[in-house]
Amino acid sequence: QGDPASALLEVLDPEQNAGFLDHYLDVRFDLSKVLFICTANQLDSIPRPLLDRMETLRLSGYLTAEKIAIGRRFLWPKQRAKAGLTAAQAKVSDGALKGIAENYAREAGVRGLEKQLGRIARKAVIETLREDSKPISVTGKNLQEFLGAPIFRKQVPQHGVGIVTGLAWTAMGGVTLDVEATLVHTKNRGFKLTGQLGDVMRESAEIAYSYIASNLDRFDGNREFFDQAFVHLHVPEGATPKDGPSAGITMATALLSLARDQKLRGRIAMTGEITLTGRVLAVGGIREKIIAARRSGIKEIILPESVRGEFEELPEYVQKGMTINFVSQYEEVAALLFK
Repeated sequence: QGDPASALLEVLDPEQNAGFLDHYLDVRFDLSKVLFICTANQLDSIPRPLLDRMETLRLSGYLTAEKIAIGRRFLWPKQRAKAGLTAAQAKVSDGALKGIAENYAREAGVRGLEKQLGRIARKAVIETLREDSKPISVTGKNLQEFLGAPIFRKQVPQHGVGIVTGLAWTAMGGVTLDVEATLVHTKNRGFKLTGQLGDVMRESAEIAYSYIASNLDRFDGNREFFDQAFVHLHVPEGATPKDGPSAGITMATALLSLARDQKLRGRIAMTGEITLTGRVLAVGGIREKIIAARRSGIKEIILPESVRGEFEELPEYVQKGMTINFVSQYEEVAALLFK
């Protein structure tokens, strides 16, 4: 009926795929000894019954340095040859490759990078056909002449009372998110949450609110602040759906900063989930989140203690120059941020 997911459910069912009936050929096949491999950019679009029959293996995306190496050694020579250009006629510098990877092709793989290099190759062909043509050299400075305005803009984290930079994972890799908290009025107590948040993030926000409100006196705040305050918590980029258990301590810190009327001591990003008792839980996508922080110029990060091993497995050039604070309780987070 044009529904591949339903057909795959039967194909992957070990109880009946030994006699799978192909409705096009009307012939039965024994698929019990066949290994099927499915690839996907994200799991959300895979039907749950089908996903339950699969073993999920998560592969980290390429780092910028890895994309540059792949582009220089494989993708650019391939696109150049496809366009009929020689190495002397067109060159792409590492600076241009870095600019493409960070501003035009942030996806986990290199499909977008190859697509953009193909655009450069085709434009280079047009330039070489001119009578007074010179060798084409694409650098970070003239990249926009070939690809136009960047698709992705550099994220500049904000800094102020009630504003905290969090780290999130998306299908396009890691990103920084500025979580904002503000006091609307003091006429009656309330809590408003906006930002196209999924159920998991809404739950994290409610837990963060309850934890900070019930423990405010432990963090040198006015215990009565939340008794009368109507607080609005917002995660910008409102049109972009956001979900996942990774922003708990970020939201809690934004609320604490607002209640204390004190901004963070410096440019620090963080990721981690929080419980009602203040424990900081593990999150995923550490590799991508570290890269997002580096891209935004942030050198200090707060991570859950339980992901220390994952961080230590990262390449040395990713760890270099970063100050990482591992925490297991939210009291440690507050002590680091409000010295």
